[in-house]
Amino acid sequence: MQLTTPKLFREVLFFLAALFAVTGAIGQEKYPQRPIEFIVPWGPGGGADQLARKLGKLLEADLKTSFPVINVPGATGNTGMTKLLSGQADGYSMAILIGDTAATLVAGGARWKLADVTPLAIAIRQPSGLFVKADSRFKTWNDVVAEAKAKPGTLKVAILGFGSADDITMNFLAGKGIKVIGVPFASPGERYSSILGGHADLLFEQAGDIHSFLTSKQMRPLIVFGEERMEEFPDVVSSKEAGLEIYLPQFRSLVMKAGTDPQRVKLVADAIARAVKSPEYAAFLKESLARKDSFLPASEAQTFIAGEVDTMLKFSPKK
Repeated sequence: MQLTTPKLFREVLFFLAALFAVTGAIGQEKYPQRPIEFIVPWGPGGGADQLARKLGKLLEADLKTSFPVINVPGATGNTGMTKLLSGQADGYSMAILIGDTAATLVAGGARWKLADVTPLAIAIRQPSGLFVKADSRFKTWNDVVAEAKAKPGTLKVAILGFGSADDITMNFLAGKGIKVIGVPFASPGERYSSILGGHADLLFEQAGDIHSFLTSKQMRPLIVFGEERMEEFPDVVSSKEAGLEIYLPQFRSLVMKAGTDPQRVKLVADAIARAVKSPEYAAFLKESLARKDSFLPASEAQTFIAGEVDTMLKFSPKK
């Protein structure tokens, strides 16, 4: 008995051809076709927020789509990372992963691992430091050391969060007899106002993120965590000079969820590489008091982040 007729056979072939055509069209969908969310795991006004808004504007002009900034503060950046990783790996969401959030991989505060993200670039690298209000009783870093040793555990330092690079540095100082209390503020604005309003004695931050407070003479630096002094602050001691060989410079990377189509990852990564070559971005780095060679492409970003995590592990309290 004949199970099919020529007509039925042709109809089946037509259906399969149509199905493959639709599937192929979906696979080759033009990207991007809609806005790409730019997740900032911190509140408005801080360095990560400034980076997202500056870079997002440059990417919009290149990729012809918008990059709405979504601020998702909390848990030293892990609330924002959760938003990224709970979404689809479709290339329509990216986030800023900073050194302080990467530090929580060491401290145990993260519920994700590096393999869960695909880095697009390292966008900015900046030295960190400790700052005080302009009229603070502390005139030099030695003044802080003297009081911290005379009254251990009384000085308050505004930090980004527990388990952060800030927190790791405070624990390192405590191990050197400079015992201070780290007070976390998820909102950059609250962190900055804490020393201006007298709620904290010192602020752990990157100079570029508080550039306006420094130029307006509302704040001043006491120590920079690095091997050398910053050229912008030639009279401010480096941590190496002070016998404190801990640096942990801040970095801000751009990541997508692992599993995103490599072609989509490359398209955005290539756009970022073009954007950072613009005069506008170069001016942003200068204003942020960042390294001129801050940018690292996607091909180097994963290794860089892993290396920074290893360094933070070295300075973390032994379990």
